[in-house]
Amino acid sequence: DHNEKKEESDSEKETEESETSESDQINLINAQINNIDLIYEVLDVNSSLPQVGTSDTSLTNIQDAKLYRTKPEKGMGYTAGKSSISIFMVENQEEKVNLDIGVYCTCVGKIYLKTILPNWEEKLIPIQGLKFSSASESMKPLRIIYLTLIFPHPSQCIRLKVEFLVMENFTSNHFILGNDYLSIYDIDISN
Repeated sequence: DHNEKKEESDSEKETEESETSESDQINLINAQINNIDLIYEVLDVNSSLPQVGTSDTSLTNIQDAKLYRTKPEKGMGYTAGKSSISIFMVENQEEKVNLDIGVYCTCVGKIYLKTILPNWEEKLIPIQGLKFSSASESMKPLRIIYLTLIFPHPSQCIRLKVEFLVMENFTSNHFILGNDYLSIYDIDISN
């Protein structure tokens, strides 16, 4: 009877030890996974940081950049730029949309919006105390309007669901799809 109790006691200890070692293994695996996640997050954050040069950087092996277009005459470089205006379907009509990586946020002017959507004011979403400015003046955001843009293509049309900031004093005659939504949808306009 005493031997049976001792065997049961030994058996319980072995079970506890095996549970403990399994638990330790699981914790070790979790710790390793967490460490991998942490390393991934650090690498991911660092990959989006700009490269930083220092004043003591040695400049070697400098080559001229390849020209992809004919270079304008001296003093006329500013004329070489081009806009990326595309035609999208907005509210079942063809509209111009400027794909502009230099614009921080997607926007449209109140006057232009009124020509497309007479009832545009009914569709507005409130915004909270935002301030914007262009290169020349302060922009006055009214509210946000949510629109669906369809990029027509012979093989497959693409639908983009976009929030446009409606600007009071914005005078362009097209929508601007800014850096925010170009990034969200991973649209690359370099060509």
